[in-house]
Amino acid sequence: MKDLPALDIFYIMRIKSFMRYGEKAIKNARLEIWDNPHPERDYEINISFPEFTCLCPRSGYPDFAIIKINYIPGKKIVELKSLKLYLNSFRNVYMSHEEATNTIYSELKNRLKPRFLEVIGDFNPRGNVKTIVRVCSENSYK
Repeated sequence: MKDLPALDIFYIMRIKSFMRYGEKAIKNARLEIWDNPHPERDYEINISFPEFTCLCPRSGYPDFAIIKINYIPGKKIVELKSLKLYLNSFRNVYMSHEEATNTIYSELKNRLKPRFLEVIGDFNPRGNVKTIVRVCSENSYK
């Protein structure tokens, strides 16, 4: 970089510090909760988010997972784009597999108050160890 003219270095530094629209959306992510269009009916919603990442609190290396969310809504449902942005907000956060999965479960349980909720963190192997963390509504473990 030191062989570049000053103007080029300024341009490169400006681009590096510029926050892209997706980064802004993730930084400001908030779960958006909607009214359930059919609260009188029991039906299941299954969501799979195959691009979840967080950072290992010990090494700082990224951990990759598929987050699966299964729930039977009560009076509220979660808007999917807001859920995507919320899950993406974990990508620069240092947390264990267990903490990530339980944090997602707690946030959805508190905000939605579903009849049933299950969150599964299916983490990719790292160091030859694969982890699957399952958090489920009370009395629902198989």
